[in-house]
Amino acid sequence: MADPQTSQTDPLAGLIDIPLPQEASLWPQTWTLRIAIALIVASALVAAWRLAHRFYANRYRREALAELDAMMASGAPDQARLSVLVRRTALGAFRREAVAPLTGSAWLAFLDRSYGGREFSEGAGRLLISAPYQRAPVSRDQLEALADLVRRWIRGHHV
Repeated sequence: MADPQTSQTDPLAGLIDIPLPQEASLWPQTWTLRIAIALIVASALVAAWRLAHRFYANRYRREALAELDAMMASGAPDQARLSVLVRRTALGAFRREAVAPLTGSAWLAFLDRSYGGREFSEGAGRLLISAPYQRAPVSRDQLEALADLVRRWIRGHHV
């Protein structure tokens, strides 16, 4: 029996602790929510992998564009250097067996097919095969038009 003297002096002695609720679980309680979370995580992983793969696969484009920018910054672009840049970029993007043997109009037709236009075989791109054999020097405007076409081809060709 409790001492009446003690209960009168200590008012907190008769209180009972309030029971605390159970801790809430952060793990979802339903299977459908668990499956949805798993699908979201899997989708995020696939998207990240595809983004990294695309970034790695387009590295040759970034390098070619950087080389073209350096070529343009150093002055007037050279037709021979532009031709080599296009050839190296094509070899980096396509199968070597499909690109290496191409010359002349077949090379320009390949560039047109991969780009989706006729600018190589009928426009400024003709300089890639004709300029080395011309006696007169190629004008700066023609070279700049060719450099612009090469830039658009590097950015937009379809592999």
